[in-house]
Amino acid sequence: MNTRPVVLVLLLLVLIITSQFEWKQQIGDAADADPAAARRRQQLLAREDAVKEKIILSQEKNIQQLNQLIDSLQRQLLHCRGSNNTVHTTTVPATEVGEVEEHETIDDENR
Repeated sequence: MNTRPVVLVLLLLVLIITSQFEWKQQIGDAADADPAAARRRQQLLAREDAVKEKIILSQEKNIQQLNQLIDSLQRQLLHCRGSNNTVHTTTVPATEVGEVEEHETIDDENR
């Protein structure tokens, strides 16, 4: 019944889509024929590559700085842990000495 108009519309759409691809390809081929445009495109690509390389170098530099910062923070953490252990071991005997002095004071008061 209505299949014939649907098929015609679909064929028309296929024809339009394929012609668009052909036009774009022809325009691209015409641009390639122009040597000035080709030179400009190469210069643009060269600039883009230079910018990308600068970005990569900047990121590598930032990564190196972050790695140095991590190393520094790890050293500081180890130093703090060492200091904490030293303080902890020296405070334990000091509290024990304080307890002994308290016992001596209590014993002296009882006498």
